[in-house]
Amino acid sequence: MTTSSVRKHAGPGPASDQPPVPEPTFAERARTLVYLGRIGSLSTLSRKQPGFPFGSLMPYGLGDHGRPIFLISTMAMHTQNLQADPRASLLVTQEGNDSEPLGASRVTLVGNVLPAQDAEVAEARKLYLARHANSKYWVDFEDFSFYRMKVVDVYYVGGFGVMGWVSAAEYDRSQPDPLADSMAEIIRHMNTDHKDALLLLAQTFARIESQEATMTAVDRLGFQLRMTTGDGIRGARITFVREVSNPAETRRVLVEMVQQARSQAE
Repeated sequence: MTTSSVRKHAGPGPASDQPPVPEPTFAERARTLVYLGRIGSLSTLSRKQPGFPFGSLMPYGLGDHGRPIFLISTMAMHTQNLQADPRASLLVTQEGNDSEPLGASRVTLVGNVLPAQDAEVAEARKLYLARHANSKYWVDFEDFSFYRMKVVDVYYVGGFGVMGWVSAAEYDRSQPDPLADSMAEIIRHMNTDHKDALLLLAQTFARIESQEATMTAVDRLGFQLRMTTGDGIRGARITFVREVSNPAETRRVLVEMVQQARSQAE
């Protein structure tokens, strides 16, 4: 686990005495969240109001080591601010968790945002358009320029009571989770078609009796459940019986775990 301030539980209730279960590092989770995102909130230091941050929505591409790439107009306030001071931060939040916004994951990248060098522009253009194809209509206008963020620090929040700093070196070395591109579909499938199985998994592997269980996250090592119980809303992480690296392996492991849970319930 990366340097962090963490209470080892997944919900807003009391901390559990259970030992921590295996899970990706904060660095991996931060890289995954930035990889999945397309738009963040960029904050720069205001030139008009010195000392104050100025934030607005900003689409971004992604370069090597998870470093954001921006396409910014010369008319934008951010351009004026960055020309005076390159220090900035980018906030990226988990999508699809509107019902419990403070329970959603988010990450703040802190760094210096500088114009891309001439030799970097072609690559920056390619990487940016890979995420924002519609930008092809104005990407080559003279009043638009590419900027790159050199990350100097990272702060990750994984939900209630799960938070901590990640060094730039740890962030650089990490990779997005192998299920990143498929996790949304896995979660949708389980919550739509296998609600009873999730209740059984919660009962067997988390020792929690619940009236409703919803998968909220999944990664190569396990998954997160949010459950409705007689005592209110609870959260728990359940570890896979073995690590997975693709959707097919995830399906096989989940089927195996459900079969195990059913045999124990008989």
